[in-house]
Amino acid sequence: MLSPVKTAVLLAPALAVMTVAGLIPLAIVAFYSVHDTFAGNAFIFVGLEWYRQLLATPEFWASLGRSLAFALLALAIQIPLGLAVALKMPSSGWLSGALIVLFALPLLTPAIVVGYLWKVMSLEGAGLLPFAAGLFGGRWDMNAVATSWATLALMDAWHWTGLVVLLCTAGLRAIPDDHYRAARIDGASRYAVFRHIQLPKLKQVLLIAILLRFMDAFMVYTEPVVVTRGGPGVSTTFLSHELVQTATIQFDLGEGGAMSVLYLLIVLAVSWAVFRVIMPRPERSDA
Repeated sequence: MLSPVKTAVLLAPALAVMTVAGLIPLAIVAFYSVHDTFAGNAFIFVGLEWYRQLLATPEFWASLGRSLAFALLALAIQIPLGLAVALKMPSSGWLSGALIVLFALPLLTPAIVVGYLWKVMSLEGAGLLPFAAGLFGGRWDMNAVATSWATLALMDAWHWTGLVVLLCTAGLRAIPDDHYRAARIDGASRYAVFRHIQLPKLKQVLLIAILLRFMDAFMVYTEPVVVTRGGPGVSTTFLSHELVQTATIQFDLGEGGAMSVLYLLIVLAVSWAVFRVIMPRPERSDA
């Protein structure tokens, strides 16, 4: 076991990189959030005024609600679908490896490429989605709110369900064969095996998948901007869009900094809650 000094020496480079890449930018954003900016270099301390203003703005709560709704929609689709696909995956052989590569390919596709791919697929008169809708006598109208949300949900599912599949597949393959042999001896049904063996063993894997997918879907920016431009109206304008609009286009660094800090606090709160569920509680010893 390494001594504390050796551990600190080994961790020092990683901590230095994290400090430069994470803590310093965060400190700058926090500094902006409590100041008003003039001409880009004159700062006046305003305390929590930007936070009070944001929390009293209906547009902030509306964009936050849309971001949360999209994240929950992504979880509702991708977690059950990814788990179902993983349960059907072959445990060995060339087909297993081919399917793993197939599900990993969308994960390697850059977000902007995914956005333009689905933008083309949703073009009326030329895209695959309007063509498929026409086969059933329907119309894929991107000017409709429901259609825009459906397009984003399908796009995100295509892009990220593979992550859930890979995580669940790894979790399933980590279950010892003794559990399955015991279940066969007891005459357990397929549902009983899933309910009492596979699902409990996948609890932590599923929680990690939920956390990763929530964070990514909650902070999604590039793909919706490319596909819907935040429309129709503001129906797909998420909190990330409001943040970019405020901080980089309006160049309102104070309000943008406060929005960034609130964004971070929401993500940290969800991450902490999932972490508390994942980590086992220490057992109390009777005195």
